[in-house]
Amino acid sequence: MRDSKPRVLLLSAYDAASHKRWREQLTDLLPEYHWQSLTLPPRFFQWRIRGNALSWLDEPCLQERWDLVVATSMVDLATLRGLNPQLARTPCVLYMHENQFAFPISQQQQDRVEPQMVNLYSAMAADRVVFNSAWNRDSFLAGAQALLNKLPDAVPDGIIERIQQKSDVIPVPIEDRLFTNEPRAINRACPHMLWNHRWEYDKGPDRLLHFLERLEQSRQPYNLSVVGEGFRNHPKAFGEVQTRFAHRLEHWGFLASRSEYDDLLRKADVVLSTALHDFQGLSMLEAMASGCIPLAPDRLAYREYVPASGRYESHEQDAEAEADSALHRLQSILDTPPVWRSPEAWKASVLAQRYRTLVDELIEAGRC
Repeated sequence: MRDSKPRVLLLSAYDAASHKRWREQLTDLLPEYHWQSLTLPPRFFQWRIRGNALSWLDEPCLQERWDLVVATSMVDLATLRGLNPQLARTPCVLYMHENQFAFPISQQQQDRVEPQMVNLYSAMAADRVVFNSAWNRDSFLAGAQALLNKLPDAVPDGIIERIQQKSDVIPVPIEDRLFTNEPRAINRACPHMLWNHRWEYDKGPDRLLHFLERLEQSRQPYNLSVVGEGFRNHPKAFGEVQTRFAHRLEHWGFLASRSEYDDLLRKADVVLSTALHDFQGLSMLEAMASGCIPLAPDRLAYREYVPASGRYESHEQDAEAEADSALHRLQSILDTPPVWRSPEAWKASVLAQRYRTLVDELIEAGRC
């Protein structure tokens, strides 16, 4: 007997941890649809973002009938629909976990236009474009406009406006189980500081180092946990932090056990970000839901959920000035702890209906 549920194909061309988490969350939140996922492993970035449509060329499921296609931001949706004409008649939504216009470029990288063009063409090819934060959306639109302004000729008018008109913001949900019902008192005498991000240059490990130096100079007692996904090659600043601040460390490195990580979120007092890039900030939101007070730079998506009392002045070109600002903000938090605010709007049970409405609208439009 044929499944009577609407059929949704979910494409993840670079199925990194955050993409996989969102994909599995979505299928769990909306069990009234028949889901099938097609994924590619998160490696060989340049090949993945440009070659995924070719990698999937002979996938049998692309020849099946679907009521909706949901593609992540790494999918080359324009090429995919061109190579599979039946998908051109199927409604498609592009979910933008990130955009290639707003990634900071490391010293080892060169600014490449190709990934940006894939994002742009995919957004044009999609029926709807959904971003995980307003900052992600705004930086994408601004970056795409800047690129179009550089092109020599034959650029149609209104491209950005067309994308903007079909765009929406629906965050990656935070699991309900992480939310605490009541605020907890922080240890003002010796706060437990948590830095819980990917161990890469764009998360600002050098800025973490500067901040810890200032914190030591202030003679403020504290404990420190530095956790997150690490890689074979990571910035040298991590080694320096581990060596110089070993006497402060509660936890160091990746916590393979989810229960251990959740327990850490409930025990930490202040969750810290030093990031130069964060399209949504899942680790910050998780910690805030668990009761941590946030301390984050006044930039990126943090302005959407970190209250002003938890944001320090942003100095992207001056790491030392930013460290001073972070220390000043921390001292204010410890002197007068702010009212704790739970990020309820990012709760999975709250966001489920927004995702359901999006899916239903697109499926209905396809049938009409």
